Formats: sequence, C-alpha cells, structure tokens
Amino acid sequence: MTPIIFSILLFITVLLLIFSEKVNRTIVAMVGATLMVIFGNILGFYNQEQAVEVVDFNTLGLLIGMMILVGLLEPTGFFQYLAVLAAKISKGKPVRLLILLGAITSIVSMVLDNVTTVVLIAPVTILICEILGFNTQPFLISEAILSNVGGIATLVGDPPNILIASAANLSFVDFLRNSMPIVLVTWFVSLAVINYLFRKELLVSKQVDNLTVVTKLSPKEAIKQPKIVIKVILMIAIALLGFLFEDSLNLEPSVIAIGAASLALLWVNPIRVRDVFNLVEWDVLIFFSSLFIMVGGLEHAGVLHLLAQAIPQSSDLHPVLMGVSLLWIVAILSAIVDNIPITIALIPVIQELGTMGIDITPLWWALALGAGLGGNGTIIGSTANVVVTSLSERTRNPISPMLWNKKGLPVMIISCLVASGLYVLFFFFIGF
Repeated sequence: MTPIIFSILLFITVLLLIFSEKVNRTIVAMVGATLMVIFGNILGFYNQEQAVEVVDFNTLGLLIGMMILVGLLEPTGFFQYLAVLAAKISKGKPVRLLILLGAITSIVSMVLDNVTTVVLIAPVTILICEILGFNTQPFLISEAILSNVGGIATLVGDPPNILIASAANLSFVDFLRNSMPIVLVTWFVSLAVINYLFRKELLVSKQVDNLTVVTKLSPKEAIKQPKIVIKVILMIAIALLGFLFEDSLNLEPSVIAIGAASLALLWVNPIRVRDVFNLVEWDVLIFFSSLFIMVGGLEHAGVLHLLAQAIPQSSDLHPVLMGVSLLWIVAILSAIVDNIPITIALIPVIQELGTMGIDITPLWWALALGAGLGGNGTIIGSTANVVVTSLSERTRNPISPMLWNKKGLPVMIISCLVASGLYVLFFFFIGF
C-alpha cells in the first residue's frame, strides 16, 4: 500500500470514528496518530521526530493559558451573574431575553472559546426559562449559534481561529480589523433570522407571576467570590492588551496567555492548584495534538500537495473568488464534520498554494468564516451545538437533530450568503 493511499484511508477512518457515539473522539485520534507514525516509519514517509515537529505548541499554549483563566473564574459565579442580570433587564420578555443572552454569550465567546461559554451560560439559561415557563429550545440554540458566530471575531474566540493565526502569523489586531466587521453584520442578520424562525415559540408567556419573581432576582447574589472575580478579569484584560500589542512586545500569543494565567495563579493563590488544572480540558489538547500528527502524516505522504495542485489555478480566478468558494466548501464540510479537523487539514493546503505564487491572504479569512459559520448547520457541526443539545435533554423540550436542521440550516445558509457578500466587498473592492 502506498503512503498516499494509506494516509488517506487512515485519516478518513479516524474522521468517521470521531463522530461515532460509541467511542471517545480523543482516544480515536490518539490511536490514529499512533498508527500514522508507526506505519509512516515502516513505509518510509513519516517518523517520530517529524511528528513532534508538526505539533503546533503555540496553539496548545494559548489554549492552556485561557483555560486556566477560565478555570479560576468559573467557580466565582461570574457567568451566572451575567445571565441573571440579563433576565432582570429583560423583565421577562422572551425576545428581549433571547437578544440579551445571545449578546452576552457572543461577547464572552470573543474572549473565551465558545464551548466553555455555553457550558457556563446554558445551565443558567435553562433555570431562568423554567422559572418563566419559556420553551428552552430558542434560547439554547441561539446561544450556540451566536457563540459560533461571535467567536469568529477574535483570535482567541474559536479554536479554528487560533490554528489559523498560528499558521498564518496573524495577530489579534488582524482579526479585529479583517474579521470583526464581517462578523458584526453577520451576527445581527443571524439574530434576526433566529427570532423569525422561533417567532411562535417566543410568544409572551401567560405566567405573569413568574415574571415578577425574575424581576426580584438579585444578580449580585450569584457572585460567590467577588475579590477573585476582579483579579481574574483584570488578568484577562491584561492578556487581551498583550494580544493587541503582541507585535510591539515581540511575544507569541501563547506566551502572553500562559504568562497571564501564571500571574493570575500567583495573585489568586488557590488552595488547591490541582482543582484549577482539573478544569483544563486536557482531552481537547490531546485531541488537537493527535490531529496535528495525523495531518502531518498526510503532508509528508504528499496528499496535501496533490490536493493543492488539484485546486483550479486559472489566472482568471481571483484569490477573493477562490476564497468565496473555499468559504462555502469549508462551511458545508464543517456542518458534516467538526470544523477543527477540517481547519487543521486545510491549513497546509493553503500554505502549499502560497508556495505556488497565489495570494493566500484572503483565503485565511475565508477559512475562518467558513469554519465558524458552517458549524451552525447541523447538530454535530460544532462542539457547542452538541453541548447545548445534551443539556436540553434535562428539560421538557429537548432539542432533536431534526429541529436543529430546521432552524440551524437556514441560519447557516443566510449567514454564509451575507458573509460571502461582505467578504467580496472588503477584500475585492476595498482591499482589506
């Protein structure tokens, strides 16, 4: 069996197994990475040293730093405070509550990854909806969708962005300048579509007494450790400032994130540091590392080079138009397969196109937009979708795959159309 055929079959097998409910995706990725190295060594196209070299430690370091900061902030009740505050401001009006919770989720997703954000906010959302007698489906689905959209705006908002930034040497400011304007417009359009699709479910509840209960809630009571909240938020703000001035500081984002996390640990001085480290999603980091190793095997086997050569390179095809095609291809694939492996697999392909003299700058932003928006299409398109779906099973209105397709797919298609138009406008006509 040739290296190319073996590596392709192994990668496809691993992708299929990753989304099987019977096996853990991290274990599958680890086994796949191990087999890639073993048989790569036997067939002479990949070895252990090369496998270590392809792991992006800058990405892993950035994730670890932000996860530690979240781990320090999570027990304080800060995220519950935000959700209860939104309920109080909404005065029990469902549309207003959906907008406020969606906005909070999106803003938090710009700083933290979207999975962590929905894990923290969704349970409080369920509690608020049960008090008001609201159907939880519109709120949970909107939080997952809007967290995916909002996360595209910043370097640290979505795992694919972190991967892309590291590979393309893009800064935090680059994302604010190139991605944020498109995301802002797309966010409002997505919110409008969600409100229209759930217009029946968002009718005003008749349980007026419950509305009175919510207006009497005290958001401050949700904060358990106010001093720690102030300290950790300050360190997160310092980390964000570091990201903004990373070029001047000549520091990688991973160094800034780990530095801020280390200072936060020293300042907060938790009784059990191990408890904080237990909140770090080590399985996610191992999953990333395993995928890096697998894609490295594809690259050394020559698969990605062949794929890059197969992409049309007509002189009449402008890089921006190629980017629109890439945006939709990635969006469709991300709706079927999680956007993380898709992003990791396509990064070397785009880099290969760069060696052929193609301007790949617009392609990076197409990849980020497609990966972020495409995940909204199906229930398995994003890890955040899977999380809120799992949490909804505890409620009277669980979210089914059919319901998600009915609501999420239109949002995905319309948001991709809007993002494509803005993408062409900004990169083709304005020349960002």
